[in-house]
Amino acid sequence: MGQSKATLVLPADQVTRINELLLNLENELVQLTAMQPQQRQRLFKMGPGSEVFARRALEALEQNPDIIPPSLAAELPGAKADLQGIDQLRPILDRLNRLCSRASDTEMALGSDVMNVALEGYNQLKVSGRDKGLDALRNELGVRFKKGQRRGGKVPEPA
Repeated sequence: MGQSKATLVLPADQVTRINELLLNLENELVQLTAMQPQQRQRLFKMGPGSEVFARRALEALEQNPDIIPPSLAAELPGAKADLQGIDQLRPILDRLNRLCSRASDTEMALGSDVMNVALEGYNQLKVSGRDKGLDALRNELGVRFKKGQRRGGKVPEPA
């Protein structure tokens, strides 16, 4: 039984345009920062609950400049600019995340379609290919299932 979870074949000119658009997007977002996992781990992060606190604290500092030391007052414009950057970046990031999620889902569905046909074909090779000189091919393909043997050495049935 066949399955078709997704269909996607992009014409070469469309792939070229998409890659050009991605390059333009990368060039427009050149200010984005890349961090190593260790750097991310060490950061003091602003989650949703902390964001309310941070916004209110910055407002309070801005409204009461006489109670803050000059060193903190000097950092306030940068913090306000960072908050503005967050507000600008979030809708862009939301759209990119949705697009990436759809692309990942499509990749998974396409791979599932391919694996479904491949498994069905492999099972057919095992049954019908014995006297057709296909033993070497069947053994080569069977290696994929001998490594893990999580399912007791059985080949999974296509969906």
